[in-house]
Amino acid sequence: MRHTLYLVGLILSVVLGMAACKPTAYNSDYNLSRAAEKESSKADAIALADTAKPTVQIGDSLDKVEEKQPKKRKKKADKRYFMGDRVARGFVKTGGRGPREVIESFSYLVEFQQPDPYAPEKYYYDTKRRKLYKSRGELDPEQHKVLHGPYKKEQAGEVIEEGYFYVGTKHLRWERYNRDGILLAKEHFEKGYLRDAVVKYYEGTKKIKEVIPYAYGEVQGTYYRFYENGQLEWMGQYQKGRKVGLWVKHFDFRARRQFEYQYPKTPYEPQAEPVLVKQYDRHGTLIYEKDKLDKRASSR
Repeated sequence: MRHTLYLVGLILSVVLGMAACKPTAYNSDYNLSRAAEKESSKADAIALADTAKPTVQIGDSLDKVEEKQPKKRKKKADKRYFMGDRVARGFVKTGGRGPREVIESFSYLVEFQQPDPYAPEKYYYDTKRRKLYKSRGELDPEQHKVLHGPYKKEQAGEVIEEGYFYVGTKHLRWERYNRDGILLAKEHFEKGYLRDAVVKYYEGTKKIKEVIPYAYGEVQGTYYRFYENGQLEWMGQYQKGRKVGLWVKHFDFRARRQFEYQYPKTPYEPQAEPVLVKQYDRHGTLIYEKDKLDKRASSR
């Protein structure tokens, strides 16, 4: 009997041990679903590792940061000032109505300033005549408004000339157009003179002696020579390094003319000595005109 109980116990222990060594059997729907979820999550993790791009985010997104930064507004130019001086606007009309009508819009100094005495031409608005003029002499503070700032000339609605003035003198870029808007000429000025002009002074002073115009590497434009007292002595035109057209010599006071010489009209004509065409006395009276008048002997 004892041997029989011992054998039964031995057989039970062997059976239980073998059962413990077998793999887990999913004997319920719950265990089967849990196992499927685990397998699915592993597969998804592998797929993401192969295809997903890494992202880094610190603080707010860039879009939000840009929204938070206030946009800087550009300051609009104050049209009441030009190069530090207060200006006012005006315009004049000439030529009648229709396609011949010319409108000139301009700016002028609110507080009068006398233009540079060496400036070859001073531009101003005459308040009595209501027109624009240019002069080589001094301007009248009571009647003349010194041009200063942008200028535009229009005909039949088309711009035919535009540029800037600085205290009565041409300054910066100037352009001229035909009625079809095609650019005809462009020049750059520096307070009355061509930007590339060579300015010479009397030795040891700041008094201008002569202004030699240069453009595109050669003498081109209006030439000026001054007396030491600042009065204009000579004025004439250069083209391609040669004197052309009318050259005028002045007395040393009041910008009065003394001689007028005629050079070839273009630089392509044969070189020739200048011809005296007119002569004036110190009072501004004409005493000689070529082929018409000669009172030089009586004026001496």
